[in-house]
Amino acid sequence: MATAQWNGVVLAESDDTVIVEGNHYFPIDSVRREYLVESDTTTFCPWKGEASYYSVVVDGARNEDAAWYYPEPKDAARQIKDHVAFWHGVTVTD
Repeated sequence: MATAQWNGVVLAESDDTVIVEGNHYFPIDSVRREYLVESDTTTFCPWKGEASYYSVVVDGARNEDAAWYYPEPKDAARQIKDHVAFWHGVTVTD
């Protein structure tokens, strides 16, 4: 089972992640959204499309843009629709 943790809190846990480019994409229903705050940040990947970001907030500590997702991924990445990935110090183990 893959787990994403930051600041001592489990942010997501699933045995059904999708691994793309070495990153675990967690199904949205396995993510504890109470720790996520929408960000205005976006980036673009030529084959996945436009990514949107969340900042992670735990006990008042904020990790800017530590999670991302593709609201409307391109066809080549359709398997990560409704999934969230983590970075910026979030520990992901499987």
